[in-house]
Amino acid sequence: MPTASSASSRARAVFNSGSSRPLAWRLEQLAHLRRMLIERRSAFAEALHHDLGKHRSEAQLMEIGFVTAEASHLERHLESWLRPRPAAVPLAVQPAKAWTELTPLGVVLVIGPWNYPVQLMLAPLAGALAAGNTVVLKPSEHAPATSAALARWVPEYLGGAVQVVEGGIPETAELLAEPFDHIFFTGGQSAAKAILRAAAETLTPVTLELGGKCPVYVDGGADLAKTAKRIAWGRFMNAGQTCVAPDYVMATPEVLAALEPELVKAIGELFGDDPAASESYGRIVNQGHFDRLAALADGSEILHGGQRDAASRYFAPTLLRAGTGDAVMQEEIFGPLLPLVPVSGRDEAISVINAGSKPLALYVFSTDRETKRAFADRTSSGALTYGVPAAHLLVPSLPFGGVGGSGMGAYHGEHSLRTFSHERATLDKPLWPDTLELIYPPYGNVKDRIINTVVAPSGKRPRA
Repeated sequence: MPTASSASSRARAVFNSGSSRPLAWRLEQLAHLRRMLIERRSAFAEALHHDLGKHRSEAQLMEIGFVTAEASHLERHLESWLRPRPAAVPLAVQPAKAWTELTPLGVVLVIGPWNYPVQLMLAPLAGALAAGNTVVLKPSEHAPATSAALARWVPEYLGGAVQVVEGGIPETAELLAEPFDHIFFTGGQSAAKAILRAAAETLTPVTLELGGKCPVYVDGGADLAKTAKRIAWGRFMNAGQTCVAPDYVMATPEVLAALEPELVKAIGELFGDDPAASESYGRIVNQGHFDRLAALADGSEILHGGQRDAASRYFAPTLLRAGTGDAVMQEEIFGPLLPLVPVSGRDEAISVINAGSKPLALYVFSTDRETKRAFADRTSSGALTYGVPAAHLLVPSLPFGGVGGSGMGAYHGEHSLRTFSHERATLDKPLWPDTLELIYPPYGNVKDRIINTVVAPSGKRPRA
């Protein structure tokens, strides 16, 4: 297994060789990535089940197949996205041609999380390779089986262009001491601050994909049965350990009273009367997170669920009645707890949202145009979706990223290509005719008139 230093050096050597720049190389790497996920799908599915109890279908939908589709999308469009884009040349600089083109950054460090350890490791990798970079991957030590699978298969399929460094905090610190051209991190805010501090020492640009509380607002005009099933699906997939999962539901007391039994029904339809026996329901990643969730659940009124087993890390899908001051409302839950929070209507819901950190995603279930417009105009979030949670991740043409405390920067599709590239400006001006003679010193009345009217006009409005 390579050390931080050797991994960085190997990736740098490949990049400096120039082999990663041609379009053919980039397409070949994306094809190798897809082939790895197809040929080793069972190995990755088994690792995900070991780490998180994920069903193979959920692993295919949200992890393995997700990255395969992302790589395919990049392959289809990469050539057109990489074409130089012409830029207009002002009269003062003519004759000349100008354009911009996307150029690779160099060596990229991708630090992944444990909750979607394949998707959130390999989707950024696909974008970085498409942009012509080489990459060092640092999987999460909290998903050890998946980390081992990545360390085994990535070098076999992607060779020296991608290095994998396993380990925990010490290995991450060693990597952050190495010179990189971009750092891409997915995880929590406390770790993000440490990464930003380290990156500041070398002025390395950083993309942060964080989390936060993703609110839901439901009004009385929504179909509550369908709404409940979609919310339950988004909240309880991966046992709630999803950064874009609905974190709490706001509605009037009357709507909450009608929605609650529909949520209970939806949980049963998705996972049966006993979710502990359902192969489709996952497990909490480790004991520390299990204990944290137990404390949060016990700090509010449990309306449904609440059953748990520490030995198997099973925590039932749980509905809570919560006030804005409850502990469960003070942090991102990242587990199978869903607080129901009464509000007087959309205005109070918007006030609750704006009182906290900017969410990674905001979900509104309403058929009322004014309600939809109110949330669009009066809130700020990484994403805003109507009628469904989490599904915006499945749209490769949409950027995925946060704002404020929920992150900086975005990726997926063309947005990944731009995140991992530098848009370089190019100007090509012939030496003859040398029109710059018109603005060279010495200055006089004629050159003053040229500069004031053509090169750097005052911008005064013309007289009527």
